[in-house]
Amino acid sequence: MHPIVIAAALLAAALHAWFFVLESLWFMRPSVYRRFGLATEADARVARSFAYNQGFYNLFLAAGAAGGVAKALLGEADAGVPVMLFACGSMVAAGIVLVTHNPRFASAAAVQVVPPLVAIVAKVLLG
Repeated sequence: MHPIVIAAALLAAALHAWFFVLESLWFMRPSVYRRFGLATEADARVARSFAYNQGFYNLFLAAGAAGGVAKALLGEADAGVPVMLFACGSMVAAGIVLVTHNPRFASAAAVQVVPPLVAIVAKVLLG
């Protein structure tokens, strides 16, 4: 697998693991819930269950991207590449959903979309 594919997929995985930390572990910190557009602790308490669940989705996508890369690098590209591409494609799709639902989150969506999109495009163009 091309080094750009590997680097972009692993960056996407690291970012989504970080999203897990923010959404599932640290969500009730004011600096975190405000980052998600919530103004008060009461609002954060209402959204906490959704954020907690979403954080785990992000963790699973991170595991898919990183695990797919690892499997490919260990000589099982036929198994690893499709898993990595599926995880990265899901990340891109989620970012598109985010920005189409609320354009105010365009910069957050870009952070979420660009690395996995680079991985996908690089895999298609560079092998």
